[in-house]
Order: sequence, then structure tokens, then C-alpha cells
Amino acid sequence: MPTLDRLQATLKGSDALVVPLSIDSKGLPAVEAFYREIGITSLGTYVNQSGDATHLLEVVGIPTTLLVDRNGREIGRKIGPADWDSPDMVALIRSRLNPQAAGAKDAHRQ
Repeated sequence: MPTLDRLQATLKGSDALVVPLSIDSKGLPAVEAFYREIGITSLGTYVNQSGDATHLLEVVGIPTTLLVDRNGREIGRKIGPADWDSPDMVALIRSRLNPQAAGAKDAHRQ
């Protein structure tokens, strides 16, 4: 969660949005307490208290992270933790969300 929080802070001002969906059955109060406990400041709070999202999104492990483009299409999935705010990961995410810009940048390098 802290790396996702830093990723959201890094992506601020872009079209990208990190949406951490909690499936905690205790709901919003539990998520808000967790955010305070670990110092989350940049992420929004989204709760699916029933847990239906895990079935609908075909989640097989927690955490699962989906990368979704602006048209609502899944363009990437990672099961397990990751270093979401590393420079390489930020560059990868930006390139996946804006493939035309990444292609133009790569063509310019050659």
C-alpha cells in the first residue's frame, strides 16, 4: 500500500488514477483506520464490503493489481506485491497507459 500511495503521488496531474479496492468485510471504518495506521495520504478509499469484486474480476490471490486503460480494458495484471513506485515501474505504467507516446519516444531514440 505505501508504494501504491507513492505511485499515486507521482502520477498526480496525469490521467492515471490508482484505485485500491478493499474487500474488508468491516467496511469503510476499517479501511480508514488502516490508512491512518500506515500513513496513506494520496490514495482514495474504495470498499467492496461484500467481496463480489473478487469473483467478478477473477481474482485468485491478494493483492491483485489490475492496470486498466481509459476505455475500461484490462491491459495488465499482477498478483502479489510489487515495488509500484520504482522508476522502472512508473515508466512501464506510463508506457502502457499511453502507448503512442512511448512508441514515439522509442522511435526518436533510434
